[in-house]
Amino acid sequence: QVQLVESGGGLVQPGGSLRLSCAASGFTFSNYGMSWYRQGPEKERELVARISSAGGRTNYADSVKGRFTISRDNAKNTVYLQMNSVEPEDTAVYYCNFKIISIDYWGQGTQVTVSS
Repeated sequence: QVQLVESGGGLVQPGGSLRLSCAASGFTFSNYGMSWYRQGPEKERELVARISSAGGRTNYADSVKGRFTISRDNAKNTVYLQMNSVEPEDTAVYYCNFKIISIDYWGQGTQVTVSS
């Protein structure tokens, strides 16, 4: 069955860096675009970044442009989110996502807390 497993979250100081990973299984990973979403305290879930199936196209939420980088390794069935210059507003649970037609698949999420 489809499985998305995020890892790499934790506590980081403002201005620091963190790399999130999402290991995928149960589907042909290289056929699908992948996304990272996040949901902060008392906020709605929002799109952070998206990458095309081959990795050639990416797009980002305005709030993370220039600080976050999404990438993927199709040989490892893994998508990454490199987070640099993090801010307290980046505190959230981060989720890996992909969609088949109208069905969304989600991982369990990984908590990122930005605090001094």
